[in-house]
Order: sequence, then structure tokens, then C-alpha cells
Amino acid sequence: MRFGIYADRPQMSWDRLLTVWRLADQIDVFESAWTYDHLYLYDETLEPLGVRARLGGALRDRLRVHRTRDDRDDFGPCPDGWVSLAALLQATTRLRGGCLVTGMVYRHPAVLAKMASTVDIVSGGRLELGVGTGWSREEEAAYGLAVGDARQRADRFDEGVACLVGLLTEESTTFGGKYYRLDEARCDPKPMQRPHPPICIGGSGERRTIPAVARWAQRWHPGFNVEALPRKIDVLRGCCADIGRDPSEITIVTVTDWDGQSAAQLADDVAWVTSLGADMVLLRLARNDPRLVEPAAEALQSLIGRPASPVPDREREVVRAGTHHT
Repeated sequence: MRFGIYADRPQMSWDRLLTVWRLADQIDVFESAWTYDHLYLYDETLEPLGVRARLGGALRDRLRVHRTRDDRDDFGPCPDGWVSLAALLQATTRLRGGCLVTGMVYRHPAVLAKMASTVDIVSGGRLELGVGTGWSREEEAAYGLAVGDARQRADRFDEGVACLVGLLTEESTTFGGKYYRLDEARCDPKPMQRPHPPICIGGSGERRTIPAVARWAQRWHPGFNVEALPRKIDVLRGCCADIGRDPSEITIVTVTDWDGQSAAQLADDVAWVTSLGADMVLLRLARNDPRLVEPAAEALQSLIGRPASPVPDREREVVRAGTHHT
């Protein structure tokens, strides 16, 4: 089992994020840490987290919530996911880091590729490249974003990931699609990680998203309805079989909450999501409270029985600065 940290919604201030990341960077139990990539916080943000009133009892019992719609005014700031990610990776030396996840609707894939390559270089090859379709109707209304319906989001996403991978791996990329067009476009310099930073796709749609996971991803965040995970994994295995890919190459990432009250409950939660098929658990510490980092690590340490060092991707070579082609 592998572990990381995921930014909680309330009290997502820079000082708290920085302190949590620096503490986690000193503890080998935590392999990675992840920021949040929306433009601001609002009611709809709770929907993908699984509003517990509409979910099964087992999920409500195991994933205890320390926030409700009634405390949304206490959410506080929402820093940019990528700018804060770059700064947090500079402030640490070991942790891998990513956004969970970046909606394709926010940035043109050529811009995102340039951002990803740069962050991977300045972090010494520690970037996790999280991407998803984007979904927020409230952000669409507030900012004039063309989020679109489910089919349009999936079409845009498929095109965007193809562009991203081409830009990060090829000398130049030409692509003609409905949403994106590239004409011998370049992304220079290339990222340190080859062929590209691990791609983490967020989403659980069985017709479009999971096939995209099978094709492109090294990580998969299937959403917050953990009880559906066994079925979704079966779908992923089928999609991998269709294209001749080994599904064990894809790390399944889930999120669980911890409020610091019970180490035994945390252990139970981790054991439960592991039994459902998760490979990596990201802890969302209540209100990004730095005081919870060390107790959480101690609780997780008791599960694994030994220090958990970061697990390198065997299929990747981190090319040191100055040795990769441009």
C-alpha cells in the first residue's frame, strides 16, 4: 500500500498547505501530495466528494465527513492548483506532487504541456500529471467556460490527452480535431521523466473515461464513490484486455478523510479501500491541520510495519538536468 496527502477544502491557505507538505516531505510513509484545481469553492464542489445523504450507509460510516453544506462559508481561499503545486514542489525535496485533477476545460493542452514540462524540470522529475474532463456548471456560468455536456467533455478530453502526450514526447506534434488543432507544435524543453510524467486520470465513466484510463494512464482516480470501485476495476480490466495492456501497470488512487480522532478508524478505512482494490490512499487531513500529519503517519506506519519509501516507476527513466534532448 502506498500513501499520500490530498488538500482538504476548508482552510486551504498557503501557510497550511506549505506546512503540511514540508512535514510530509520528512516522513517516508508519504509518497506524494496533491493540490486541488478548481477556480473557487462552492456548493457544487461537494458533489464529486459524494454528498453522504444520497450515498449508502457503508460509505457514510467509513468515510466520516467533517464538513457539510452548512459550513461552506468557512471554506476560505482557493489558491491556484498549478501555481501552488510548483511552489510546493520547490519547497520540498522528496515528495512527488500533482493536481487531483486538472480539468481539460481550464487550459489548452499546449499550455498545460508547457506547464507540466516546466514543473517536472524544476522539481527534479517529481511531477504527477493529473487530468480530467472538467464538469462544473457553476464555473461555466461564472467564467464563460464551455464545459459542455458529457459527450462533449469526453470528446474534448480525448483530444486533449492525445495532444498532451504528443507534445511531451515528440519533437513536434500535428493534430486536427474538433476542439484542438496543432501544426508542427513543439514543447521545448521536454520533461525530465520519460516518456512523460505519470498521467493520473480522474473519473469513472464506463463508456469513455475508463477506456481512456486503459489507453493513457499510469494512475487512476476513480472518484469518491469508493463502494463502486470493484465494478469499475472490472470494467478497467476489460478495457485493458481489449488493447493488450496489463492493468497492473495502473495505480488505483483513492481518497479517505481523517479528523485525527481515531487511529484505529483510520486503519479500518485504509483496510477497507484496500480490500476494494485501491493501491494508493491519499489522506485528506481535516482543514489541512499540520498537527495531524505526524499522528497520521504513525497510524499508517503500524499498517505497513516498516518505512514506506517512494516507489519508483520502473518503466520510467528520470533524465537528469542537462542530459535530455531539447
